[in-house]
Amino acid sequence: MDIHALKRQGMTISEIARRTNHDRKTIRAYLNGERVPGVRKRATPDGFDRFVEYVTARLVEDPHLWVVTLWDELRPLGFDGSYQTLTRQIRDRQLRPVCAACAHVTERPNAVIEHPPGEETQFDWLELPDPPAHWGFPTKKAFLLVGSLAHSGVWRAVLSPSMDLPHLLAAMTTVLGLLGGLTRDWRFDRMRTVLDPATDDLTPMFAAFAKHHAVTVLACRPRSGNRKGVVEKNNHTAAQRWWRTVPDELTAEQAQAAVEAFAKGQDQRRREDLEGTTTAAAMFAAERLRPLPVTVFPVVVTEERTATRQSLIDWRGNRYSVPPELAAAKVVVHQRLGADTIDIATLGGAVVARHRVAEPGLGVTIRDTGHVTALETVAMASAPPGRPHRRKERIPPGPAARRAAQVLTGTQQPSTVISLAAYEQAAKNRNTLR
Repeated sequence: MDIHALKRQGMTISEIARRTNHDRKTIRAYLNGERVPGVRKRATPDGFDRFVEYVTARLVEDPHLWVVTLWDELRPLGFDGSYQTLTRQIRDRQLRPVCAACAHVTERPNAVIEHPPGEETQFDWLELPDPPAHWGFPTKKAFLLVGSLAHSGVWRAVLSPSMDLPHLLAAMTTVLGLLGGLTRDWRFDRMRTVLDPATDDLTPMFAAFAKHHAVTVLACRPRSGNRKGVVEKNNHTAAQRWWRTVPDELTAEQAQAAVEAFAKGQDQRRREDLEGTTTAAAMFAAERLRPLPVTVFPVVVTEERTATRQSLIDWRGNRYSVPPELAAAKVVVHQRLGADTIDIATLGGAVVARHRVAEPGLGVTIRDTGHVTALETVAMASAPPGRPHRRKERIPPGPAARRAAQVLTGTQQPSTVISLAAYEQAAKNRNTLR
């Protein structure tokens, strides 16, 4: 302030430097705005400068991107700073734009609920928009069933193309196997596949499923979904840190493996208990989970597929044959949970094929010998006669084409008409007896 005030009084830079006891270059830099009071010039180059463009682009694309997710992306790119360094750089440089659509959203208070070990497993569906088209899901959404142990916070998840009751039971069976056991209670929100909205009773099939596993089913009260806050927080983590970064080229089976690996990596996150700071994996040891039933609950998963022209359908990352009459037609695939075979039926319900299932995601093709023979017969019968033309075969213009070209160019030669009357008369004279 003194430097600018003296400058306004008409003093020269040299006079201001003598009066303030500073170098003339320093005075000139402050007057020209090249230096700011309280901000010292770095002695070494800022290593974050080369990441500014990427961070800015990502935050413009997604204003709600978690910093820890951005940190996960930057580490393979060469960023060796800590999470705290990244947050400070984003804050100091004001790289995160303000989202006008979410600026007025407020947060409601949440109560703290105690969860003893082995007491409760919380389940919830997470809707995932815009899955890759090659996954073959029937809608423009994928669904992730997340199961979380309320005490330790350890969670596992399963991708599903639908939220109907058979897919829910199949996904729950897989999640329970990934968690490694059963708690005393299962907690859900008021989803229709679990709770009948008219009577508030469990649906018959889900009640049988819970009885098969010997657990108690708890439903949240209306408008009290935060009672299952553990699974909701894990849903948020899965959506922000995993789903947002899933590449388009992954298959559904590869995406399932990726979410399983991501959930296992979350077991090492820090947690607080009565003894201080620990990890979710350490708290998991105290869960005391009960073993799963020896037999699998008998539920049949049904999905619709469209056969290819080669009479094949896709199922869990592999391909299975159908009769050639169903090529390019819609069929229905049935698989009983725990069974090693699938049934393929027409839309009318007639079972036309049964195959032993391969390990999901192997990319193998399983054909029935009868289907192969029938497909070859149909293909050969519908093939056109003669040899098909080769792409590089030489076929010059023929006589008909040349005559047509002569007519078009006016170079057609006049045809010569020969009279055979003279030859006929000569032949008659030769045959006459003299």
